[in-house]
Amino acid sequence: MNTFTRFRLFALPFVLLFIPAAAAAQATTIRGRVVTQDKLPAVGANIYLRDTYDGATSDSEGNFSFDTEETGPQTLLVIYLGFDTAVQQVTLKGGVFEFNPVLKEAFNEMKLVVISAGSFEASDEKKVTVLKPLDIVTTASAGGDTYGALKTLPGTQVSSGDQEGLFVRGGTGSEAPTYIDGLLVRNPFFSSTPDYAARGRFNPFLFKGTVFSTGGYSALYGQGMSSALILDTQDLPDRSSGSLAVSSVGVGFGHLKLWKKKGRSAGININYTNLAPYFWLVKQIPDFSPKPEFVGTETFFRQKTKGNGMLKFYGYYNFGRVGFRTDSPETGEQFGFKLHNNNVYTNLSWAGLAGEKWKINAGLSYSYDWNDISTSYNTGFLAPDTFAFRNSLAQVRLVATRYLGRLTTFRFGGEYQYGADIFENPVFGSSRLDDHYSAVFAETDWYLTTRLVARTGLRGEYSALLAEARLSPRVSLAYKLGRSDQVSFAWGHFYQKGDSLLRWNNQYAALPGFQRAEHFILNYQYIYNDRTFRIEGFYKDYDRLVTTRDNRLANDGDGYAQGIELFYRDKKTLPAIDFWISYSWLDTKRRFQWYPASAQPTFAANHVVTLVGKKFFPKIRTGAGFTYSYSTGRPYFNPNRPESEFLADRTPDYHNLSLNVNYLTTIKGAFTVFVLGVQNVLGAEQVFGYRYSADGATRQAITPAARRFFFVGAFASWGVDRRQEIIDNQN
Repeated sequence: MNTFTRFRLFALPFVLLFIPAAAAAQATTIRGRVVTQDKLPAVGANIYLRDTYDGATSDSEGNFSFDTEETGPQTLLVIYLGFDTAVQQVTLKGGVFEFNPVLKEAFNEMKLVVISAGSFEASDEKKVTVLKPLDIVTTASAGGDTYGALKTLPGTQVSSGDQEGLFVRGGTGSEAPTYIDGLLVRNPFFSSTPDYAARGRFNPFLFKGTVFSTGGYSALYGQGMSSALILDTQDLPDRSSGSLAVSSVGVGFGHLKLWKKKGRSAGININYTNLAPYFWLVKQIPDFSPKPEFVGTETFFRQKTKGNGMLKFYGYYNFGRVGFRTDSPETGEQFGFKLHNNNVYTNLSWAGLAGEKWKINAGLSYSYDWNDISTSYNTGFLAPDTFAFRNSLAQVRLVATRYLGRLTTFRFGGEYQYGADIFENPVFGSSRLDDHYSAVFAETDWYLTTRLVARTGLRGEYSALLAEARLSPRVSLAYKLGRSDQVSFAWGHFYQKGDSLLRWNNQYAALPGFQRAEHFILNYQYIYNDRTFRIEGFYKDYDRLVTTRDNRLANDGDGYAQGIELFYRDKKTLPAIDFWISYSWLDTKRRFQWYPASAQPTFAANHVVTLVGKKFFPKIRTGAGFTYSYSTGRPYFNPNRPESEFLADRTPDYHNLSLNVNYLTTIKGAFTVFVLGVQNVLGAEQVFGYRYSADGATRQAITPAARRFFFVGAFASWGVDRRQEIIDNQN
């Protein structure tokens, strides 16, 4: 045995003795306390080193401690239910390492407070919504019309069958603008004849989301004193598809192609509507001639771009004609009205990311609407004659969003609109009004905590036609009371130009300026377990309303609107039944247009109630639904009354029970839905007002063209099966 070997044997016990001591010298004790942003202890939080078994759980005071033999760069994680995972990069060198994380509450949709004052949101992408797009087409009274479905929500008038538009919280139909992908739609409704309302132009399935704001809406939108309907179009489809529709009012065909790489799609829809066969079967009160007839086409294009961007194009063209003859209240002789309309709407938009913290939305739009009208009676504004209304609107809009932190955002941008209104008459000649309208806006959503959010915005608007500029401040607050309920408040100023028809009387150099409404809204909302409850109170102050008295235009009108609204939707209490009920109480008066005194306007009822119910029977693949609407009578003008009793009379109360049934099946590979719908099943008499003779001696009731409306249709689609969507929506 040599000397080196004897040394190894002698030293080995000492080496083995000191190895644990050396290892202990490299160990690290990690300790600290875990708290939330509210400085409360996080009890039961898991603290550990990534990719190791070393860790601990915090105690009742949030304290923890554990030892590890890991050294060098490591990753510490803290996981606690309901809070974001805390991640800390550390370098361990032995000894004691102090780690005192502060956890941030996790932002998730069910826990997050959202702005709800004055806003109803319908979306397929968000779970916490009041209505979804499918609800629009399955609501019995809607007839597949977006605006018809919105009339089942509180704040709207249900008895406005004599004129198109959404009448919201005491406002006229023109005070509720529609936007598609952020761009204003100048003519969202089909052109109508006097005393008979028209439906909306656009298919509800064009849109992936709908925000219906009954007041206090975002500073990103303007030119609406009452409300705003904000529609976002669909992105790329899941697959190519085709559709065919045959109904009692017309036929339709559609095709949508998705490219193989799923980055591009294009499509077209063609629809033809002719009510002549239907009017032959179901007699109408007036003699419609020509019968309502419409031809419409739609084109779509979607293209993915860099930066997760999406380029969208939507184009729409419609031609329509309608006319009628009815008895005159003056002599009993017939008078007539004929209308030919051409409408074009185009929308090009792009949205995408610019870096990690910026998003850009840009859009262009052009629309054109042409109405040729001939009448053989005095409408109160235009004498018997032939005339034409034309309007066009070109606009550009840019919005930039900067993300500050996890949810706090700052949005700013601007828009420009060039609008032209043309009136042509063989006697009076042609007159034209052009306006260059521009606006800038900025808005911030401040998420102070998951329970408290504040939205502050400012909008500046200028009209060259009116030679006037205005600033609109707007503020919204929302505070989450518990897991499922919250309160919200909104306030703001909202400006709007007067209706185009009121501006033709341009006898004076100066046109009236912007009209203004100031909104105050307080809201409580509870959403949990497929149940939604809302109660909202509001007050609106109108100022600078346009008046037409004494053969001149002026901004000397005013008014107010106040009310309380209730909404409850329940998909849980009754097995497989979805229902909602809404109630609105409205107190409003205004002095505007030709009104000689302040009065409740003719389009406003004091009390409105709507009940909607739906049930699907899976075994027989059949769904059924109903809508019952009620409102108290509306004011109407009686020329036999003195001015002190202006608009003191009321129409009869309004009742409407509508039913629909749909049957789902497959025919030669096509997913097919058969639909039967009846509006005003009970045949209740509905009077919207009265038309008086010049001497006031005789009058004529303004009623629907028929007591009931029947609809029968079959809708087939290839590539898209909405049957399961219908089942899921009602369970």
